[in-house]
Amino acid sequence: MDYEIPDIEGLSDYSIQEQLKNEENTKRTLITPVIEKCWNDTSHDKILMEYYFTDGRISIDEYQIAHRGKPKKVDYLLLYYHNIPLALVEAKGEDHQADEGFQQAKEYARALDVPFAYATNGIILIEIDMLCGLNKMMKMTDFPTMEVLWERFRKEKGLTNSVEDTLTFPYYQTPTGKVPRYYQRIAINRTVEAIAKGQNRILLVMATGTGKTFTAFQIIHRFWKTQQKKKILFIVDRNILIDQTMRKDFQPFANAMIKIDNKNLDTAHEIYLGLYQQLKNEEH
Repeated sequence: MDYEIPDIEGLSDYSIQEQLKNEENTKRTLITPVIEKCWNDTSHDKILMEYYFTDGRISIDEYQIAHRGKPKKVDYLLLYYHNIPLALVEAKGEDHQADEGFQQAKEYARALDVPFAYATNGIILIEIDMLCGLNKMMKMTDFPTMEVLWERFRKEKGLTNSVEDTLTFPYYQTPTGKVPRYYQRIAINRTVEAIAKGQNRILLVMATGTGKTFTAFQIIHRFWKTQQKKKILFIVDRNILIDQTMRKDFQPFANAMIKIDNKNLDTAHEIYLGLYQQLKNEEH
């Protein structure tokens, strides 16, 4: 099953506004009530509507002027626990075909690493299983419950109870309410799943300014709180980075962490911060 996003170029502003109005009415009367019932969430704690996950691509024109493109948003992002997006839904108006949202739903599911994606016009529902690659058409009223989708996710991913417990353990939420961005969440969840399944060598690469230390903290925090790992080592190349990390992102570890001193290694702690150079010196 393969679909194209309809081209709306050339439509008048009035026509576009009418389409958006119809889409909002369809969501309000036909889509949102079904999802709220299936997800048992009328407070929208696990149903995120109009979820923006990028600010829009920046491009430079011929006059060297920067322009911000349209931000990307999902009509509905459905969470299992608070750290695992389980499904997303792209909605179209009732007077449109459900498959008009197919490609966009698929694209966004790839970007957000969401296992189940749906396109609907409030009547017909198209399911895209991103894990096994199968698509299915059904009625909107047959939208699966959170429990059904989670069980399918567990089976398709081969999660044991132990891996599930680690994967679903909540993020540490800072006093200011800071939570991982979507790309940090993907890095955290994929890394945690791989380690919990027994993979011991993992390379996680992130660009400068994308929050590597915060991402590392969330990974370590998960294993520390679930007691899956008893001793954890975090190494950098400069002392100032250790001190800064201990004061900021790693501050919640408090007395559980310690900075390595070559002359006196206190083994009574669980999280150690040190320099590459120290390990090299120890080898020689």
